[in-house]
Amino acid sequence: MTCDEIRIALSARLDGEDPQAPAARLDGHLAGCAACRVWLARAEQVTRAVRVQPAEVPDLTAAVLAAVAADPRGPAAARRRAAAAARGRRQILRVAVAVAAVAQLAVALPILLAGFGVAVDPHTSREMASFDVALAVGFALAAYRPERAQAFVPVAFVLAVCLAGTSAVDIANSTTLLVHEIGHLAAVVQAVLLWALGRVSGGRAGPVSTAAAAGRG
Repeated sequence: MTCDEIRIALSARLDGEDPQAPAARLDGHLAGCAACRVWLARAEQVTRAVRVQPAEVPDLTAAVLAAVAADPRGPAAARRRAAAAARGRRQILRVAVAVAAVAQLAVALPILLAGFGVAVDPHTSREMASFDVALAVGFALAAYRPERAQAFVPVAFVLAVCLAGTSAVDIANSTTLLVHEIGHLAAVVQAVLLWALGRVSGGRAGPVSTAAAAGRG
């Protein structure tokens, strides 16, 4: 066999094909032919380089992230649902706090401006109405800027606790009737609404939670 024929057979053997020649004959030729040995060494290098060449892998990062974001069961969708639910709760609480502010103003302003409904001690009644108007303005501002609602919470809870405490003492001493003190429950409800609004609006809830528990107790 000529060198060309030997090299064709060796190339086939490198590719895992049938060289159409006995292995002993090919190896015998290589033992006596330096040129074919050099050719085989180079062919083996080329074959190894081709076989270990890295494959081109497309970048699927964007597609995977888009698929995860679009998955209704994925974490991104869950976060969106949670954010939407939080916004809904926030809006409900804003409306509730605003309604409480309007109701308090509707009761306090007639007393403050015209003495409407005052039967005894007009001066004291107007002073109390002034406090009620100030609180109502605070509630209205909290409804308008809910991220600042937490700043009003201590005042609201101190008022609620004081009213509840004094009412309990007066009822126990028979200096007033329970039916006359029911209205003070509104202060407790307002304080709880304000605390809830501040909490869902991103305020820190640690100290407020303790105050809320005390107010409810």
